[in-house]
Amino acid sequence: MSTEQLLNRALGAYLGFACGDALGATVEFMSPKQIQQRYGVHRDMIGGGWLALEAGQVTDDTQMSLALGQAIIDHQGWNVRAVADSFVAWMASDPPDIGNTCRRGITRYRDSGEPFGLPRDDDAGNGACMRNLPVVLATLNRPDCFSDWSLQQSHITHNHPLSDAATLMLGRIVNRLISGQGTDACKQEAECLIGQHREFAYSPYPGSASAYIVDTVQTVLHCFFSTDSFESCLIATVNQGGDADTTGALAGMLAGAKYGVEQIPERWLKQLDRQVFEQIRQQAIALIRLAEAL
Repeated sequence: MSTEQLLNRALGAYLGFACGDALGATVEFMSPKQIQQRYGVHRDMIGGGWLALEAGQVTDDTQMSLALGQAIIDHQGWNVRAVADSFVAWMASDPPDIGNTCRRGITRYRDSGEPFGLPRDDDAGNGACMRNLPVVLATLNRPDCFSDWSLQQSHITHNHPLSDAATLMLGRIVNRLISGQGTDACKQEAECLIGQHREFAYSPYPGSASAYIVDTVQTVLHCFFSTDSFESCLIATVNQGGDADTTGALAGMLAGAKYGVEQIPERWLKQLDRQVFEQIRQQAIALIRLAEAL
């Protein structure tokens, strides 16, 4: 596959992620019924929601991904303390939202200098999984680095076997999609996860889209595998409500990697925060270059 094709899918994944974040944030914490009553079908980037965002503004999902991506680019490789430092700087910037588990882990590192938290039963949220895309892009040709870097960045805030397993599985699916593999290869990765952790089984879809990593992954896989376009995948995902900025971001990541950047609706790309759009474009290029150098 040419560098141009790789970049197209990488950019599709990263911009798709941000579009899902911005689209889903409007309906975060709403139920499907509440969304239907208020919006009919939520399909436009209008901002608002409980965070009162501007149209096209992103949340912690995209911001933490960009912080992680920049740390990798600045070091031209892996430095877990640089990643943790970038999270501390991000938290200090007064972001619109930060999850409790992320806040706890970043605060621990800031105050103690210890990058990794101990395993905890309540670390099974989706905060580590949601920000791992830059690691996927930088390690496209290095599965060994992919696993190590993914788990290290995860354990800054989330140290739980379900979070670890889901983060690795979704990353491997994105890798397969960017390298041009089809749906069957992606389903193999999902089945491998379910073989290890039965609770991730997503068919029939249980219908919950909370921030619990199992609910998040079930929603993302169900919507990704049951739709046939970028737009239909994202609309199906965010209209489940719940943690819709994160499920939307992760579904957008998969769909963008599969369908390419040209399949992302122009109305969403135009609405997306310009500064975020440009940061993503620059990072995608730099991370793919790094992957080729590694």
